[in-house]
Amino acid sequence: MSISATRIGAVIRKELAEFRRNRFILTTACVLPLVFLISPTAQILALKATSLTSVLQKRVDYGLFLPLLIPVFVPALLAAYAVVGEREQGTLEPVLTTPISRTEFLLGKAAAIFMPAVGVSYLMFGVFVAITQFAAAAPVATAVLHAPQLPAELVFIPLLSGWAIWIGLAISARTTDTRVAQQLGTLVSLPPLAVAALLSFNVLSPTFAVAASFAGGLLVIDSVACFVVARLFDRERLITGTKPASGSYRVRGA
Repeated sequence: MSISATRIGAVIRKELAEFRRNRFILTTACVLPLVFLISPTAQILALKATSLTSVLQKRVDYGLFLPLLIPVFVPALLAAYAVVGEREQGTLEPVLTTPISRTEFLLGKAAAIFMPAVGVSYLMFGVFVAITQFAAAAPVATAVLHAPQLPAELVFIPLLSGWAIWIGLAISARTTDTRVAQQLGTLVSLPPLAVAALLSFNVLSPTFAVAASFAGGLLVIDSVACFVVARLFDRERLITGTKPASGSYRVRGA
């Protein structure tokens, strides 16, 4: 069966509607980004124009690293909920009994998480940079604007988000408890973030070749992850293990 954009779109619309109704999801998507924005912004604004270069550099490195936590933790938590959460609510069985394929189902879930997660990440990152340029001391604002991590973050935000989403979906499809899935999803999302931290804090030399190699590796993984996760997606096991249905997807053009 060929991949249908109509069926994928139906899953995306359903997921976005579910996000708006779920208080935990809304709280997570709003509170975590603010936490990762307020702390580095306050530290940057506290710097004086006469601050030592070493202190300034550490604060800038820290301030530009924290926004990278948003595209890892937020989508990891949402993706971990995506399958097992529906099993607990009894809304998973109806969609799995429709003609939608595993790949279409997972692509729809992933896209519905990716769009708001990356959008919020870019928004918080832009707000942080804008505040430093208008409110920080001139030398501090210049250091932020010319930091080598600045252009790299624009590339790594969607790549880290993609990794966290596919890892979260894989775990969510194989576990039976939402909290366990979220904890495991967050934990397994940390390895690429650790590499990003090493680059951000200059433990690894942040040369263009090193950053490009890391980004290229993440891009390859994100590109093939859907098909790998689809193999882990056991439709029959998920249907057998779900509760009685309390809702359903309406998929047009299936």
